[in-house]
Amino acid sequence: MSQEKDNFSPESLMMSFGHDPALVRNSIKNPIFQTSTFEFATAEEGKAFFEKVYGPGSIDEKNDSLIYTRLNHPNLMTAEKRLALLDGVEDAAFFESGMAAISTTLLEFAHSGDLILMSSPLYGGTDSFIKNILPRYGVEHVIFDPEMTKEEIIELVTSHPKGDSLSIIYCETPANPTNSLTDIEMMSQIKTHFSQDKKVVLAVDNTYMGPIFQKPSEHGADLTIYSATKYIGGHSDLIAGACSGSSELMLRLKGLRSKLGCMASPWTSWLISRSFETLHLRMEKHASNASKVADFLLTHPKVENVRYVGHLKEGDRYYDIYKRQCTAGGAMLAFDVIGGEKEAFTFLNHLSLIKLAVSLGSTETLASHPDTMSSSNVPVEDRLKVGITPAMIRMSVGIESPDDLIKDISHALNQI
Repeated sequence: MSQEKDNFSPESLMMSFGHDPALVRNSIKNPIFQTSTFEFATAEEGKAFFEKVYGPGSIDEKNDSLIYTRLNHPNLMTAEKRLALLDGVEDAAFFESGMAAISTTLLEFAHSGDLILMSSPLYGGTDSFIKNILPRYGVEHVIFDPEMTKEEIIELVTSHPKGDSLSIIYCETPANPTNSLTDIEMMSQIKTHFSQDKKVVLAVDNTYMGPIFQKPSEHGADLTIYSATKYIGGHSDLIAGACSGSSELMLRLKGLRSKLGCMASPWTSWLISRSFETLHLRMEKHASNASKVADFLLTHPKVENVRYVGHLKEGDRYYDIYKRQCTAGGAMLAFDVIGGEKEAFTFLNHLSLIKLAVSLGSTETLASHPDTMSSSNVPVEDRLKVGITPAMIRMSVGIESPDDLIKDISHALNQI
């Protein structure tokens, strides 16, 4: 008799979790279900399946009711079960992009007249959606600084004209691209403070740490959001997004996802399930390499303001949060070259092994210029306020030889 899954770690279970070989001629790996629709055995079964999907049926019932790939499909189910297991929650939902996950979440849990409390900085796409798109639908926002106290943030919301209509607290920690940290437990307490008359949802973008180095749900987050393109996918060969949380919240989110038609496809979902098998191994190598690269940058005469979570030490403003929330420093770092945009571009243009490209969390090391690239749609004053300057370089450290990465970085810096 096989043992219960509780006897094994998620790292080991990723090899087969959510897949039953007996259903697919004993194939050890789940095949790609490249189909648009599924056959019913009888008309009565079809009726029952639709009642489960469009009625009050539970997520488990819905997963047993394959109707049409826009609603659900086997590859999607496998990927979602694996993410939920890693995040330690009841259910998860995959989308065809990170922004699809973010926008669907915000549209489901914020409605006309509501207020969103958001951290800063946020990824440029998220920042723009909250500031430029949601106001069209009557949703306003207020921004808090991660350095603010709980009392200051409560006062910030309370003093807003729509403070009593707070519906979502949206945080990104570590923040893109500055690596600033938000105290998730403190934000959960703030959520509770404002949840007397209306349930407030705490959503945390966990893309930078992935489901390996930080688990927001353990600190009070209701929803954990990812650009799954990044570490979860991890090979620069797919675009996807994800959200995980309770069955109740996921039922709502999947309902809107079906209506918008932005769920991950069978091929994307299959690639995600494949990537889950090596996620732990890859992220450990990512973090090990990033630590060595960050150490090198810290003492280089042409570099300043190295921002790497793993460098935090006792006495630093984010150290206590880091020790409570994270199990490693991750693989994202940012630093300023001495000078400005000209010097930053000179550095980027002389990289050889490291790729000049946006995105992050892939096997290859990527470097970019946030001020003119991923954060360029954030207002200039907001960028400068959080330290996104023309001199900043963002680097996603991959799994190459760390000695080769340092050699490449050293050569490029010497050209400045």
